[in-house]
Amino acid sequence: MNRSVKVAIVYYSATGHIAHIAQEMAGAAEKAGAEVRLRQVAELASPSVIAGNPAWAANVAATAEIPVATVEDLIWADAVILGSPTRFGNISSQLKQFLDTLGAVWQQGLLADKVYSGFTSTGTLHGGHESTLLALTTTFHHFGGIVVAPGYTHPAKFADGNPYGTSHHDAGGTAPVDEVTRAAARVQVNRVVRFARAVSMARPDDAAPVAA
Repeated sequence: MNRSVKVAIVYYSATGHIAHIAQEMAGAAEKAGAEVRLRQVAELASPSVIAGNPAWAANVAATAEIPVATVEDLIWADAVILGSPTRFGNISSQLKQFLDTLGAVWQQGLLADKVYSGFTSTGTLHGGHESTLLALTTTFHHFGGIVVAPGYTHPAKFADGNPYGTSHHDAGGTAPVDEVTRAAARVQVNRVVRFARAVSMARPDDAAPVAA
């Protein structure tokens, strides 16, 4: 039986680089036959702070129609791809706040046995690409998730250079998301969908999460 695959792409983006990668991933997942929910987490910064950064304000306006992520989006999904810019080598407070609301469903086992993967963008060349993705991986392990990294499994990943997930160097906001990053994102999504489909097909129809 070829079950459909449900993919939730949940991200936080300030000035738009992560949003562009997320949109590329959503398109690739749909092309691979998955049902997709593209979601952004709630903004925590004040309107006055956002207004003081033109790129930030422009991204807020451009993505206003993208729904805000809910716990149900993760429960629904067979695969979850999380994206965040790096903040001092770690994930953003906005994404972390969303993750911190998941305790109740985690205790019920509702986040286990799903495929998880991550992506990021940084302002400097060595400013947290790997550490941000590894921080996400730590969370995936706590969920009881199945971590699917892209690895060096495709020529595009040697160009991108990051086996842990897709990452983009935005050079302090001056370098838009390019084809190298987009190609890496597509490779990662295709791998996630393929493994999520395999996991879904191996799962009994009446399988239910086990409460902690």
